[in-house]
Amino acid sequence: MAGNKTARAALEIVMIAVALLFLYPIILVFYNSFKSFGEVMRDVIALPHQWTFANYSYVWKYIDYPKLFVNNVVITALGLAGIILISSVAAYKLARTKSKFSALLYMLVIIPMLIPFQSIMVTVLKLAQNLHLAGSVWGLGLQYWGLGAPMAVFIYHGFVKGVPKELDESGMIDGATGFSLFFRIVFPLLKPVTATIAVIDVMWIWNDFLLPLLMVNGSPDTKTLTLAAYSFVGQYNTDWQYTMTAVVMAVLPSIVVFILLQKHIVKGVTAGAVKG
Repeated sequence: MAGNKTARAALEIVMIAVALLFLYPIILVFYNSFKSFGEVMRDVIALPHQWTFANYSYVWKYIDYPKLFVNNVVITALGLAGIILISSVAAYKLARTKSKFSALLYMLVIIPMLIPFQSIMVTVLKLAQNLHLAGSVWGLGLQYWGLGAPMAVFIYHGFVKGVPKELDESGMIDGATGFSLFFRIVFPLLKPVTATIAVIDVMWIWNDFLLPLLMVNGSPDTKTLTLAAYSFVGQYNTDWQYTMTAVVMAVLPSIVVFILLQKHIVKGVTAGAVKG
């Protein structure tokens, strides 16, 4: 017993040390956002001698934070809604259809997860321009449907396989068919895995930098919060205090969402793994 307690305590110490190692850059950015430019340049590691909120008020006005916040909300909400709707229906159909064609189609759907976005970003940009999706907040939100669907289908598929088919049969007896059967009976059972996908995709879409840089960086009205943070980085000079302040203001909403829903991530993924 004593040996087990010692081993557990040692493991906890190691885990805490690793967690602090990962959190340190975030903590560093946070308290540097309360420094002046001179203080940041003198010693970026030291705590602020005088904590000031002037950086936050300046960045709020300079980037027009409320407008960009709305842009982020629209892009994230539109992208998340499309990913959940398309992926859940597709995964359900693929999981319930037992055939070689269905298995092949499933593989084709999830294979894009293995393709780095950087290798297709020029093609995506050209296609978005041809479809008039570039330079638009709504167009950017729609593009996340295709980019986020493969991972979501993969997660949903494993979970749906654990949902008893008898529920489908019971629904059909009661007269439910097609979309009615799915949304009234099956989809409510997917709540844990839907919450998992929602948290993962909110963190991804809200904090994404490369796709918005390609699609909506041409106009201040369509920028996102992450792009606004990059606007303080210049070729010859960088306002580090404003950059770090903008980073904190950009990522804080997604961190809050993660903290509130983090328990659903492990719950949804493990449930899908066990049932699948």
